[in-house]
This record gives sequence, structure tokens and C-alpha cells, in this order.
Amino acid sequence: MTTLVLLDTNAYLRLAKRIQPLLGVEFGHKKYSLTVLKAVEDEVSRQPRLRLQYPWFDNEPYRTERLAKRFRLSSSEKSRLEAVKSVLLDHVGVNSGQFIFGGRSPPGDTDCYCLAFGQIRDAIVVTDDIGMHDLANDFDLTVWHGWELLKKMQSAKMIGNDKIREIYDALERNGDLTKSWIDAKYSEFKKVFGKKPKTDE
Repeated sequence: MTTLVLLDTNAYLRLAKRIQPLLGVEFGHKKYSLTVLKAVEDEVSRQPRLRLQYPWFDNEPYRTERLAKRFRLSSSEKSRLEAVKSVLLDHVGVNSGQFIFGGRSPPGDTDCYCLAFGQIRDAIVVTDDIGMHDLANDFDLTVWHGWELLKKMQSAKMIGNDKIREIYDALERNGDLTKSWIDAKYSEFKKVFGKKPKTDE
């Protein structure tokens, strides 16, 4: 049985250009399979900043791969998803202080849509958004950081050490390494990066 893994917008944008093919490829003992929702594509299309920052988004083979591996929901699933999304958004609104702590942006419509999908389809959601992690924890939903997905891929030999270095180097050059990725670099990927240099401490 396949274990569905849903990439949120930033997780997809961080990995899609660097791991091909990415979507629909089963890996690991639990047969993980990655997917992206149309809501993620729509979010990129709506934001000129993202289109400018990721000009390859609508190029081949990325657009074709997303279209071929797009997950389709039944009408009843769509109704359930909207209901769960509404509950999540209401929770964010009522507890806004929890989600804007430290200057963070609270989970928005697409974020809650992804988490709602995770609940109704028993899928794992991959996101580096701490607000989404907090919200998922409030509802016992399963979420991974992007580096956790990378670790699963490494264990399944879907990617090797060179690819992990390439991804880290690219994210670092782009100023796109989150705290969780930085913390994981020398703790979870010791065989790739070795010990943390003393100059970084």
C-alpha cells in the first residue's frame, strides 16, 4: 500500500528542480509517493514574487510531471476537505497569537488546504513552515520538515550524498536554508557533512 506524501509550496519549490523525477516515484519500505496539489500550483501562479524567483516552474518537465501525477479527489472528498480546512482556518483565527509569535505569518488558505488533505487522505505533509507544524500538532496531523523527506530518500537510496550536498549548497546560495535544515545538517547528515566546524559554533 502506497503512503502518500504531499509537498507544500515551498517544499516543492526547493526540491523539484534538483530531484527528477520527483512525483509519483515509490521509495522506501512504506512505498512513499510524492504529490503536489493544484492549490499549490495556483498559489505560485497568484504570486508574482514566486514566479519571478522560480521562472522554471511552468517549464518542461516540471509542468508535465505535475499534471501527470496530479491527485484527483471525489466530490465527497472535496466537501470533507473544505470542511476540515474551515476548522483549521477558524483555529488559526481564534489562536492567532500562537501563530504570529516571533513575527511569523499564520497558516493561510493553501496551508490549511494541504493539512486538510493530509487528514482526509491519511497523507504526510512536507513543509518547513513552523506555523503549519504547530497547527498540525494541535490536530495530531503528520508533518515532516523538508530535510526529513531528504533523509527518507537517502535511506531508500533514491538520492545519494552528492545530491544532498548539491541541495544544501543551492539552498544556502539562495538564502533559503531554514533553521530546521541548518540544525539537521550536522546532526542528521553527519556522513555527508561530517562534524560541525568549530567556527560555526
